[in-house]
This record gives sequence, structure tokens and C-alpha cells, in this order.
Amino acid sequence: MTATAATEVSVRESVLSLTGINKRFGAVQALTDVHLEVAAGEVVALVGDNGAGKSTLVKVISGVYQPDSGTINFAGSEVSPKGPSQAQALGIATVFQDLALCDNLDVVANLFLGQEHLLGGVLDEVSMETESWRLLRTLSAKIPSVRIPIAALSGGQRQTVAIARSLVGDPKIVMLDEPTAALGVAQTAEVLNLIERLKANGLGVILISHNMADVQAVADRIVVLRLGRNAADFRVEEVTTDALVAAITGASDNVVAERAKRRGESGDEHVSTNGAPS
Repeated sequence: MTATAATEVSVRESVLSLTGINKRFGAVQALTDVHLEVAAGEVVALVGDNGAGKSTLVKVISGVYQPDSGTINFAGSEVSPKGPSQAQALGIATVFQDLALCDNLDVVANLFLGQEHLLGGVLDEVSMETESWRLLRTLSAKIPSVRIPIAALSGGQRQTVAIARSLVGDPKIVMLDEPTAALGVAQTAEVLNLIERLKANGLGVILISHNMADVQAVADRIVVLRLGRNAADFRVEEVTTDALVAAITGASDNVVAERAKRRGESGDEHVSTNGAPS
């Protein structure tokens, strides 16, 4: 972590702190001494090439995997969730890439699937519908009705429902796995607005994405993993695209850097031709 990024996290209230996380699968060392800090009201993008350890780290945080060593501190206490339900009960919510929505059920049924409200032994449809609208208003979501089936919604609206479902139980951390994958421009903008809304509501957000434009649009910090280790921790306003690519790939002689270098050289030649100092 850079000094600037570390100072920024220390100023804010740290909600999630991972220290020295190690995870091995047989002969494969998936994570080695990984550190991660997320503060309240902060969007931290977790990026890296395929096989960098992003998915493994997310599954460790969400309780799917238990780390071989290292500590997880959440809201000031050391925790060790033994499964996703325990992590969710603590206040760690995860929206996976496949969303896990039931197309034949309506929005209300999807939001409260497995945690339905009961009144006298029967479903309390009124309270669930009221809570559904509250959650959607919290996100300023554009859903026409909570009684239409998920199959009738667009990709962006489905992502909205999945994010709203993660807010059931008032979590402090929300992890989003590739939330804009396979979405169009308008739908992507809608989801990025939702992430900004989560941040405005004081939640810590971990964003896993391969789309650097989306990352730089909404993230406060970018944490780079490479080969299961921390490679870099950048403030978004301080990092260049070529520095980010170099951190992800582990090499500075990449296509992006070469293109930027050529553009710089051609710009210098143009200035010199016009008689101005280069």
C-alpha cells in the first residue's frame, strides 16, 4: 500500500481489514500474505489478471473459503466466518457475477428469498413489499413495479435487484463481482450510479472488475493483485493507465505504455516543427 493510500484509510473508519491472508489448494499457493483495508463510504476496486487471486480473496472474505493463516478484522473485531450465511449475518454481503436470481419470481420474492417475513405463520406480503420499495428508493432504482417477474427486467435492472437484495440485513460491506459485465452503455451507467449510491450511504464497497474505465469512474482506491500477492495500492486520482497496466502485468513494456510513448514522441515532433521548444 502506498503511503498516501494508507493515510487515507487511517483517516476514515476502517470497516474491513485483512492482514497476512494465505490460502493454498494442494500444491497451488492461491494467496500469499495479502493485505486489504476498506473504510466506510469507500469504494475499493480489486483488480488483477486472470488467476491473480481476486475470486479466492472474495470467497475468503465471504466465508466460502477459510484462510490457512492471517486475520480478518470486521467492525473492530476479529472474525472468522465459516460460511456465506455467517458472513452475511456479520454484515458482509456479496453480489456474485451470476446474480443468482429466479427469473420466474417477482422482485419481492427474489429480495426476500430464504428470509421471508412471516405473520401468524403465513407470508407477510405487505411488509415485504413495503421494505422492497424502501430498499429500491435507497438506491434511487428505476424499477417500474416490484410485482413483475425478474425475466421481464433488463440487465441493469436485474443487477439493481441483486444489489438491493444484498442490502437486506443492513450490511457494512458490499462486494460486487463484475457488476457491469455484459451490460450496455446505459445499463453500465445505471449500475455505476448504484455503486455511488452505496458509497453515499456510508457502505464500504469492494468492486471486482476487469473494466478499467468503470474502475476509474467510481473507485477511490485500486488494489492490484498479481500471482496471489499485493502488487500495488493506488489512489485513483494519482494513477496513470500505463502504471496500472504495469502493476497488473508486472511489466512496463506493454502495449498501452508503448502507445503512450509514441503519442508523446509524435507530440514533441509536432511542437518542434512549429518552432516551439519541445
